[in-house]
Amino acid sequence: MTDMAIKTETRIPMSRIQKLIGQRMLESKQTKPCYYIGIKADTTELMDSRHELKKRLGVKITSNAFYIKALGLAVREFPLMVGSLQGDCSTGFQPVQTRPVHRTPYGGWPCYDTIKIADSINVGFAVSAPHGLVVPVVKEADKKSLAEIAVLEKELTDKARSNKLSLDEITGETIGLSNLGVYDIDSFIGIVPPPATTILAVGNTLRTAVPVNGKIVIRKITDLTIAVDSRVVPDPYAAKFLARIAELLQGPTQLIS
Repeated sequence: MTDMAIKTETRIPMSRIQKLIGQRMLESKQTKPCYYIGIKADTTELMDSRHELKKRLGVKITSNAFYIKALGLAVREFPLMVGSLQGDCSTGFQPVQTRPVHRTPYGGWPCYDTIKIADSINVGFAVSAPHGLVVPVVKEADKKSLAEIAVLEKELTDKARSNKLSLDEITGETIGLSNLGVYDIDSFIGIVPPPATTILAVGNTLRTAVPVNGKIVIRKITDLTIAVDSRVVPDPYAAKFLARIAELLQGPTQLIS
């Protein structure tokens, strides 16, 4: 008789934070009808400036610090990107939604009649921690210098990975950032966080041959994609917003000042 291998199931218990993230992402996908827009930014000067900036500012500048600062400045010009739907069911306006997670106390779908612009530009950035994905928040990113953002981003990242973030440091997000370029992912599409309307997904920075003034040169090109709630932001408006982010990254003087 031939011995037969006995197959057994492997079950991995989910942590509390994994359950919470899964619930929040499902809620977002079911209630936010998003569209997706992509652009490529020439970040050669930006990436090449990091060593000099470290000497000048006295702090290491990560790529995330640039993206957080760019988001802060761009949102200041395009405030609808941090808008959120507000509702009053007494108006009787009930837009059609597909498979909503929650019904309202009125028994129908959520009622929206107003878009509220957030009071501050707070960038939540995804951090991979041993206990799951964590999203610390850099508050008032548009008002902070690049050096201040760099210091805070490192502090929050370290706290996230050691499970020491306070409640205040993980709440208040008004726009999201996810950077998988650090894992050599060329491009991807993020899921808009439940409290936000927009998330910027950053892919890898690749050395690419591009035509410049009639010649082929090697430049550092970064892939950027935004996911946006179509109920809040018209796509032409979002397209201009993403183009502005690319412009800021391609001419990083405004980010550094």
